[in-house]
Amino acid sequence: MKLKVECYSGYKANERPVSFSTNDRKYKVKELIDKWHGPDYTYFRVIADDNNIYILKYYKKSDEWSLASYRQEERL
Repeated sequence: MKLKVECYSGYKANERPVSFSTNDRKYKVKELIDKWHGPDYTYFRVIADDNNIYILKYYKKSDEWSLASYRQEERL
């Protein structure tokens, strides 16, 4: 699934996502949990403002984002 992602860019472009949208819904990133790199991509595990966990994948060469994983947080 392709996404539109807005990022914070400090000393380099697309340093970390601050919000993302899919379909007609926009999500704000509340917390960056983890980040790891591959040869041509970077993964970001985030908690969004709906309190669910998303893993966003950024492809450096093509400058594209996709949703790699989604986990709905359990409610008590």
